[in-house]
Amino acid sequence: MSGGILASVNFSKVIGEVAGFLDRENVPFMLAGAFALHAYGLSRATSDLDFVTEASVREPLVKFLESLGYETLYASPGYSNHLHPETEMGRVDLIYVEGETARRLFDDPGTSFRLGGLTLRVPRPEHLAAMKVHAMKNDPDRTLQEMADIRFLLQLDGVDEDEVRQYFGKAGLDDKFDEIKRSI
Repeated sequence: MSGGILASVNFSKVIGEVAGFLDRENVPFMLAGAFALHAYGLSRATSDLDFVTEASVREPLVKFLESLGYETLYASPGYSNHLHPETEMGRVDLIYVEGETARRLFDDPGTSFRLGGLTLRVPRPEHLAAMKVHAMKNDPDRTLQEMADIRFLLQLDGVDEDEVRQYFGKAGLDDKFDEIKRSI
């Protein structure tokens, strides 16, 4: 997730476009990234919007974003990143899930976040931590920021620490979990 100035991107407009498309497609989605963390009380500047949705909508969603003028910077079965030439439209990052992961994520949401007249669902803290563990594994340059975010999430009331520990274990990053726990 990139840092930036909040005032330059019209987050309400972008959320309206993306959420509107996903609603029309009748596909579940949630807000992720910095706005999801904000819903749990951790605020920081951002210049992008992160969503998680079902993998089945990846191709039509990418085409929709491109029809709005977004350039697709990267696309894989699990992720896509899009940047608009107009600053107010910013960057949109998408995480695509399927199968058991999608079922668990969408059937058991965490909290919600209200922005631009919309109330958006946000994943449970444990699922946000899982996304951050996956990001660390795939891009070690993100490790420090992701670990700071996970440290925050682990300190929330009621978070299942064992579940988070399992995500680290699956990624082969047990030492990073231990490092976070020592810092708390």
